[in-house]
Amino acid sequence: MVSVVLLGAWLGLLIVGSVRTPVGPVDTNMTLRPSFSGGTKINVAPLGALELRSHVAPIRLDVDVDRLDPARSTALVEHPERISGLQDEIVRDISRGTVDLAVRSCVAVVAGATALGLAVYRRPRPALAAGGLALALLTAAGATAFATWNPKSVLEPKFSGLLAGAPSVVGNARSIVTEFDVYQQELARLVTNVTKLYEATSTLPAYQPDPATMRVLHVSDIHLNPAAWHIVGSLVKQYDIDVIIDSGDTMDHGSTAENAFLDPIPDLGAPYVWVRGNHDSQATQAYLSKLKNVHVLDNGRAVTVAGLRVAGTGDPQFTPDRTVKAQGDPAERMAGLRLASALRDQEAAGTPVDVAVAHNPVAARETDGAVPLVLAGHVHHRVNEVLKFGTRLKIEGSTGGGGLRALQNKEPEKVRTSVLYLDRSTKRLQAWDEITLGGLGLTTAEVSRHLPTPPRP
Repeated sequence: MVSVVLLGAWLGLLIVGSVRTPVGPVDTNMTLRPSFSGGTKINVAPLGALELRSHVAPIRLDVDVDRLDPARSTALVEHPERISGLQDEIVRDISRGTVDLAVRSCVAVVAGATALGLAVYRRPRPALAAGGLALALLTAAGATAFATWNPKSVLEPKFSGLLAGAPSVVGNARSIVTEFDVYQQELARLVTNVTKLYEATSTLPAYQPDPATMRVLHVSDIHLNPAAWHIVGSLVKQYDIDVIIDSGDTMDHGSTAENAFLDPIPDLGAPYVWVRGNHDSQATQAYLSKLKNVHVLDNGRAVTVAGLRVAGTGDPQFTPDRTVKAQGDPAERMAGLRLASALRDQEAAGTPVDVAVAHNPVAARETDGAVPLVLAGHVHHRVNEVLKFGTRLKIEGSTGGGGLRALQNKEPEKVRTSVLYLDRSTKRLQAWDEITLGGLGLTTAEVSRHLPTPPRP
């Protein structure tokens, strides 16, 4: 009977014992799980998790933060007076979700234990007894959690994943408690600013495509900023983009915990060509190579996407790995020389490359004379330069606005990306639009058109 009660209650919680509830401008999924130590675990994908020793009981509360709801976030932007009441709204949402979760969990454990009791005993009385025992067990666990509730657990959280750096970003936990009003306002302001950044893309002018022109969106150094996917998706739709080329540093630490951040790429609306940056690991590369509509380039590999021949190489240095001594520019030059050699081999084979891609500009410069156009990133600002032997080097700024680290800067870093217009027959660069969006807290959107300078006679 004990085995039936425990297993049935666990299966009931697993199958139907969760509640999806809004908390302020975000959507969450709240679940009770059997646990020897109890506590509360808050999962913020893909950043990591936050664990609190909130109670000691055989049940744990799991809260999964799924996404920022665009409608509720937009409402904050359009009605700034609501920000002052955000704290009370969040408290009400959590209270409502907790009550719903308690009711659902009771139903789940009773239904699970009763159903399993019927399957095992095939008689209603022991099955109902199993359901009653399961309810009593959950009630006892809830009473234990209530009796051992520790509200001060927020002072001693345990961070994992990228959130391990959260204390240095948001400040000392005690100062959060003593100055909670300040942090409440900052949190609400951050949500509001991200929403404004989303809205900035909708103000960009629509481009009327020329059928003789191929449009390539160059992005770089997203650094784990989820707002970047909304921006990229908007630009793909507005500019009717044929190919997206990412010159690396899509991640920040290159850990497998970050990989879920990459899942929106197949749905951006255009083929995605990617090279590894110095913040992207081999695990990142392996994960991307399995995604639909993604083309990973490394070691001079070339692909033809939407009629454009592109070759590239990943950065030879993985900066977050402190176990390996960085080799600096010599390693980058060697990677660039190998890419240049591959480009010349492609030309000799009758399949010349139209665009080369490397993350570090040091590597990209080594392709001078081997390709008409080479794209890079890494330095977080734009550079447009025609090299000695005629190759045009275009370095893009950070499409992620510097990523999570932008929150630490005194001034917000701007979001930068470019639309390149290539002749569909010759694949030569005809013009490009530099798109610049204001960083967090700013709503500016600038588009500037540039034409390549004709070569000197």
